[in-house]
Amino acid sequence: MLGTVLRWLAVAVLVYGVIVVLAWRFQDRLAFPGPRGRLPTPGAVGIADGQLVTVTTADGVALRGWYLPPAAGTPRPAPGLLWFGGNMETVGGVWPVIVAWKPPEFGLLALDYRGYGENRGHPTEAGLYQDGEAAWGYLAAQPDIATDRIAVYGRSLGAAVALHVATTHPAAAVVLESPFSTAADMARQHYWYLPRGLVRLRLDNLARARQLTAPLMVIHGEDDRIAPIRMGQAVAEAGRARRFLSLAGAGHNDTYAVGGDRYRDAMMTFLRNEVQ
Repeated sequence: MLGTVLRWLAVAVLVYGVIVVLAWRFQDRLAFPGPRGRLPTPGAVGIADGQLVTVTTADGVALRGWYLPPAAGTPRPAPGLLWFGGNMETVGGVWPVIVAWKPPEFGLLALDYRGYGENRGHPTEAGLYQDGEAAWGYLAAQPDIATDRIAVYGRSLGAAVALHVATTHPAAAVVLESPFSTAADMARQHYWYLPRGLVRLRLDNLARARQLTAPLMVIHGEDDRIAPIRMGQAVAEAGRARRFLSLAGAGHNDTYAVGGDRYRDAMMTFLRNEVQ
């Protein structure tokens, strides 16, 4: 009987060891799954003034995305907005939200990360920050955009990219939606059974938020089970947020639908008040 128990214990230890090794080896794939998908031209979905753009990062990765210019009649140079999506989002998948949530007078740039959508490359934490740097450089170089009036939006994973950009460039305002606190906190939330020191990713939104000088707004679903609302509250506190909008009944992936006009109007009002 003792021998059987020991054999089963040995098998359990072996299986656990394999899980630990795989989690260490493939944590980039867990954090950055790199969903693929076609990116339509703006004209193909009825957006006549939108542009399909390609932006090259400092390490030579070509990123495809959309540039939506300020509405006709907006005084130039106009304010700008960088849009950084979540880890399972592509521009081709969420473009209706991007279009609906864009303040008309802003010029907006949304790029797929490396390894996402139609882009080549393998997403990593450092790579995503380079993608954010390239996005800022492209938008700031547009002649119809005022470089001192560029706001940054980041959802979920995109919050880490947005905070990196906003703390390395003179962002005029920052909006974070469903941000997590750190990669280590997320690992404890979802992979509590793994060793604490296993996580090599930082994605430290708390540290970045403390460095913010730009006005901050945080939006979070009250029923978020992926990045619980306490994480969003911690980021808001660290960044001395001017507005925290909690969405009753919203989880992590349905904030757009549940928040609806309330979410959109609050975001637009914040951007207009802080950037204009």
